[in-house]
Formats: sequence, structure tokens, C-alpha cells
Amino acid sequence: MMRSRQGAPLSLGGTSFSFISGSTGPLIGLLLLCAFLSFSTESFFSLRNFVNILDQITVLGILAVGMTFVILIGGIDLSVGSVLALAGMVMGYLAKEAGWPMGSAILFGLIVAGLAGLVSGILIAFFRVPAFIATLAMMSAARGLANMVTDGHQIISFPIWFNLMAVIRYGGVITITVGIMLAIFLICWAYLKFTSGGRSLYAIGGNAEVARLAGIKVKLHTVGVYVFAAVLSGVAGVLLGARLDSVQPQAGVSYELDAIAAVVIGGTSLSGGTGSLVGTIIGVLIIGVLRNGLNLLGVSPFMQQVVIGFVIALAVAIEALKKR
Repeated sequence: MMRSRQGAPLSLGGTSFSFISGSTGPLIGLLLLCAFLSFSTESFFSLRNFVNILDQITVLGILAVGMTFVILIGGIDLSVGSVLALAGMVMGYLAKEAGWPMGSAILFGLIVAGLAGLVSGILIAFFRVPAFIATLAMMSAARGLANMVTDGHQIISFPIWFNLMAVIRYGGVITITVGIMLAIFLICWAYLKFTSGGRSLYAIGGNAEVARLAGIKVKLHTVGVYVFAAVLSGVAGVLLGARLDSVQPQAGVSYELDAIAAVVIGGTSLSGGTGSLVGTIIGVLIIGVLRNGLNLLGVSPFMQQVVIGFVIALAVAIEALKKR
């Protein structure tokens, strides 16, 4: 039986893979936050507001899924916001300026995003560049390329069906964009919980050398994770374009920090090997509910940054206490 750096078992049927393992604390925090906002504001506890929160967390939720995979193997990815912008600009340029069909433009935008992740993954896995440095370099390069596509100008007005993905609510609640986010959550949760590939990621994060000796192809898994996170960043960029009916090279600035925050608040260890996608979902909801509630309470955006920073620091401090 392999163990993580903290000594937690990584067995097939261990508690590390139970449905809500490690997520009880964040879930309680989310429920308490919702209860407080329900009594503090008149409009928080309503279907309309709940739908607004779902719309607002779609992009962050998709980015956080990819970031969960990266952090589970003990890595970090600072480039997801820039890759989001690059994929959106490539899609927009091909669809509006080059006259490509929208579907082909979307696909090529995702391919470009995947190539960015491939470069980062190869640098990290095969050239042993620290993940922080490799993805920091990609963050700068991808943002520069996003600006170069149209010399820094935004692209607006896409086909009506594209924008309607973020407008029409099926059952009065779910848009296609929200449905895509939920489908990604479900598929990735099942992958981590039920497949050998998912268990391999936990093993790599726990101890990469032990995982290698156990026959796991650590380098290939590492590259695959960074490619996957980048493709999800591209998906997030496409959905953001659908919601705004425009793409711009400055989209996604600081989104990588929000994604990391959601993963950490959800209980995934920054040192790798422990955590769950359920926790990440809760972390995304905490950030979404907190921002929504602070807006309803009339708190200034600057103070909101302070509050969210405090929540992140508190989550990291709780994780550190658990290791003692």
C-alpha cells in the first residue's frame, strides 16, 4: 500500500477516495455562510439568486477542476488565466476575421490551449523546470500571444446560437454553459474516484519516486495533467466568450489565483497527494457565494478582496494544523 507524504493511505478502498472525504469542514463552512447571508439579506435565499451564482462560478469552476488535477500531483499552474484569454482570442479571430465556421474556430482554440499546456508539461516533466517557473513563463507568453492576435483589441458579436448557450435556461435554471461545467465536474470526479489513472495522480502527488518504482509513468501523467488543465482553461475561455458575446486579450487576469484558492479552500493539499474534486466544488461555491453575498451587502470590491484573502489564509492555516 502506497502512502502520501503525510502518511495517509492511498489504497483502493481507503477513505482517501470516499465521496466527501476531507470536505466536511468546507461543507460546514459553506452551509454556515449561506445561513448567515440568508438572514442578513432579503434576496440571497431565492432561486433567482442561486441561478446567478451558478452563472458566476461557471468559468472559475472549470478552471478549478483542472487546477485540482495539477495540485493533486504536487504541481501548480499559474498560466490558466492567460491560456483562457489565448484560446478565446484564437477562437474569436478565426471566427470573425478569418471566416472559419464557429465550431472549427472553437476546436482550434482548444488545440492551441492544449499546446500551451503541452509545453509547460514537457518543461516540468522532462527538463525538470520547477512548475512555478514553467507556468509563470507560460503565463507571460500566452498573454503576449493573446494580445498579438488582434494587437490588443477585443472581438465582439458572435453567432446568436453561441451567445444563447449562456442565456437560455432549461427548466428555468440551467444554461448550456452551466450544464457543461456540471458535466465536467461529474466526469472528472468519476475519473479520480473509479479509475487507475485517477489513483495514479494521488500516488504521484504523495511520492513521485515511489509511484515511479511502482510502475506508474510519472512523466507522461504529469504532461497529461498540464495539457488537460490547459484544455479546460480553453473551454472556460470559450464559455466566457459565449457569456459576454466578446473576447479580449485581458480576460482571465488573476483567475489562476481564484482557481488555486478554490482548490485550497476545498481541502486539497498544496503539497499534493490528498484532496478531492468534491472539496473543490465546495470551494468554488464558497468563493461564489461569498462574492455574491458581499455584493448584496454592499461591500466594496476592495474590501471583498481583503475578505477573500483572509478566507484563503484561514484555509491554508487549517491545513497546516491538520498536518501536525
